[in-house]
Amino acid sequence: MMFHNRVDAGRRLGQVLQASGLGGDRTVVLGLPRGGVPVAAEVSVALAAPLDVIVVRKLGAPFQPELAMGAIGEDGIRVDNEEVVESSGVSAAELEATARRERAELDRRALRYREGRPRLDLEGHCAVVVDDGIATGSTARAACRVARAHGASRIVLAVPVAPTTTGSAVQDVCDDMLCVARPDPFFAVGEWYRDFTPTSDEEVNELLRRAQL
Repeated sequence: MMFHNRVDAGRRLGQVLQASGLGGDRTVVLGLPRGGVPVAAEVSVALAAPLDVIVVRKLGAPFQPELAMGAIGEDGIRVDNEEVVESSGVSAAELEATARRERAELDRRALRYREGRPRLDLEGHCAVVVDDGIATGSTARAACRVARAHGASRIVLAVPVAPTTTGSAVQDVCDDMLCVARPDPFFAVGEWYRDFTPTSDEEVNELLRRAQL
């Protein structure tokens, strides 16, 4: 299966989520900037649920940036992966320095995307975390953990395409994972899109503005 672009992928993903019974006023759709937001915008329409971004930053291990020692989110949320921290031998001071550095970038991005709007309250809500696909799953894991820390009562990770092995890799951070396609073999998210042009900050902002109307 191949998607024409992120809008097409979002519409197909929305159909899968509708069929699962998701939607309503206790559901919030959270797009991962940048590429996940066009997908999430279509899911938001399909579920008649509000749209927001979930701005997260992984705290990558110094020797392997893709290996997340933890993650940070807005409002000072930080979740540590104790197992990775201990096995990596990173000191508390080094972890704190990494968090401070990433916090500055997170705050910059949140300010740009939100344009003064407060983030949507997740307390007691079902958070549908959406990206344009999953490769390693580390960013998606970080987003799910941050959404939980913000008070979401249920986490659904939803993507158009992911490897067949992803389910077991994220089962400890979400309640459900829904996907349109799980091809095998899987090499990269972009190979499943005819048009995988990078999403700009301006496009993200415009989609979020439209969602407020």
